[in-house]
Amino acid sequence: MYAITGITGQVGSALANHLLNQGAAVRAVVRNPAKAQPWAVRGCELAEADIADSDALAKAFSGTEGVFVLIPPNFDPSPGFPDLYPVIASLVRAIDIARPPKVVLLSTIGAQAQETNLLSQLGLVEHAFRHLPVPVAMLRAAWFMENAAWDVASARDQGVLHSFLQPLDKPVPMVATRDIALVAAELLHDTWDGVRIVELEGPRRVSPNDLAQAFASATGREVKPVVVPRDTWETIFAAQGMHHPAPRARMVDGFNEEWIAFEGTGTQVRKGTTSVQAVIDVLVAGAGPA
Repeated sequence: MYAITGITGQVGSALANHLLNQGAAVRAVVRNPAKAQPWAVRGCELAEADIADSDALAKAFSGTEGVFVLIPPNFDPSPGFPDLYPVIASLVRAIDIARPPKVVLLSTIGAQAQETNLLSQLGLVEHAFRHLPVPVAMLRAAWFMENAAWDVASARDQGVLHSFLQPLDKPVPMVATRDIALVAAELLHDTWDGVRIVELEGPRRVSPNDLAQAFASATGREVKPVVVPRDTWETIFAAQGMHHPAPRARMVDGFNEEWIAFEGTGTQVRKGTTSVQAVIDVLVAGAGPA
């Protein structure tokens, strides 16, 4: 039995599907069991637990072969990330009580970066998880290829890809959620001692020019990548409803300036097999007509 948090998200659902297809037993740790009924139909055991309820989490994590932890994403955190610390404390206490044989944390490329940015949240989680009394794997995933979902409409309808990643010919480490799920499943089946860091990207790095070409292939029209000027980012993010746009802007700076990167030293490097073209083909097909 494997306990999976974040099962209603992209990575959690892909991981649960993969484990179920392997014949493994899955316990879905969910805040709202009513919304998770499709997983119960698939054969998952449902465990109701809010991420801030350490006692409920401990019960959900107990008696398992391993736990997959996905921190609920916060794309608009307040300065200093005050909402994150109760979540960390709850998870640490729950794992300390339940003592599962292993924990796999979905982390991120650049978790070790010293510059404060949106991804610093997972750096803080990693720091706390290093002191857990059970084996822990930090699965540091590259930029999600599925982030290109934001670009489907403009690429399909206008033939334009607005890129915050720049310059346009600069390749960036990216990975498909399918490959993240496959490696997470391997880690849950594995055995190790202490802390391990696994850094994961796709088969090749992807530039904005590559993304535009993939959209052109998927949509059947020319798609031109266009740089979004840096001095407009925070205004754009604020217009999208963000109250604190600076961490997101600094995250993109980190990719562009390469201080958000894989650590390399002391880590295990893995590469997935899913191409960006395969991901964008699915995104465009799933979006349907304009």
